[in-house]
Amino acid sequence: MKKLAIVVAGGPAPGINSVIAAATIRACLDGVEVLGIQDGFKWLAEGDLSHVVPLTIADTSRIHFRGGSYIGISRANPTRSPEHLQRTIDALEKLGVGMLITIGGDGTATLAQIISEKTRGKVRVIHVPKTIDNDIDLPYDVSTFGFQTARHVGVEIVKNLMVDAKTTSRWYFVVAQGRKAGHLALSIGKAVGATVSVIPEEFRQGCPVPFSTVIDILAGSVIKRLSYGRQDGIALLAEGLADCIDPEDLARHTDIPRDHMGNVHVAQINLGEVLVKGVEARLAGLGIKATLLPKSIGYEVRCADPIPFDMEYTRDLGYCAARYIVDGGSEAVVSMVNGRFHPISFQDMKDPATGRPRVRMVDIDSDRYRIARTFMLRLKREDFENPESMAQFCAVTHLTPERFREEFFHLVKDESTAAADLGLLTVTANPVGPKK
Repeated sequence: MKKLAIVVAGGPAPGINSVIAAATIRACLDGVEVLGIQDGFKWLAEGDLSHVVPLTIADTSRIHFRGGSYIGISRANPTRSPEHLQRTIDALEKLGVGMLITIGGDGTATLAQIISEKTRGKVRVIHVPKTIDNDIDLPYDVSTFGFQTARHVGVEIVKNLMVDAKTTSRWYFVVAQGRKAGHLALSIGKAVGATVSVIPEEFRQGCPVPFSTVIDILAGSVIKRLSYGRQDGIALLAEGLADCIDPEDLARHTDIPRDHMGNVHVAQINLGEVLVKGVEARLAGLGIKATLLPKSIGYEVRCADPIPFDMEYTRDLGYCAARYIVDGGSEAVVSMVNGRFHPISFQDMKDPATGRPRVRMVDIDSDRYRIARTFMLRLKREDFENPESMAQFCAVTHLTPERFREEFFHLVKDESTAAADLGLLTVTANPVGPKK
């Protein structure tokens, strides 16, 4: 029987080692030889076969407790050049690999499909979706592995920041990882009860959004908080906001790094610092002095030891990946739905417009998001219709009601009064109790 290789690509996520261990154990019990490809596709793309290690039950049976990756990881992408891709395919052939389990995000899933197509099925490929961003389009309410641990650890960090903020009368602008979607920022913010959370999805109809709009949302939360007599607060921000702001506008405030494709490299923009400076200037123009500090979380959570949820979840994923591929399965993404293995074909995951796996965004029409918005302290349309609230805002900003409206009403002009509060769908249930 051909050998099974396991490779991890992209960025780290809690639970990688659980997948490696479970897949190795399941394959070894079937008599399959398992190889660990070290450092992603970095060495294979160079035709270097020296960074490959055998994986056994003895080696991997207890690695599932720890974060990181037992066989390393890298973002090397062989598809960036025909030569690197061919070297990768040749290397797999020389190693005697007939089965490949890839662990990674959407880019790795695309690469997995290309390897299967280029080898014309000689290498069967199964992909295990991994990202703390939770933005791979899995079945509804099925998270990508690592997300739950990242949220858990992120919440613990922000809880401490909340105590510090209150103690020292300051604000923290916390930027959470999320290259395109705001799942992590929103879920951390909602869990801890952050003052406000801002994610790219809320601008879905207006991208690119002016830099000043994001600044005013945050400044508005600071003003509203001050009107309640509080100088402290926590803002959760998705790093993908940097990709949503008008690039020319953003370039006036910071240098914009770009990747090899010309796309804004959001992870390299110090978004928290840029927004802190922008809000400080906005508030200073209103005669308000506030202490604002940026804080980024991402690297702190992505190599954390997995919580029990992710530990169990990823052992299931690894087991199912190995069982499916050894039994002849290929070209599928591994998923678990209601406790049952659910393979999703690469084709079903693909966005026809991009040729890449679809990105799962936060559903801002869901009750889950609407509840989060209700608990946020941010300017709402109803505030502008409440004379008492307006008087408090004007006292903080030293503006007249007319002037305050001119400055900030643009944030809520498209918001209905009903939407400002909890716009849940009303479901009429059957009454409980004896019939009369």
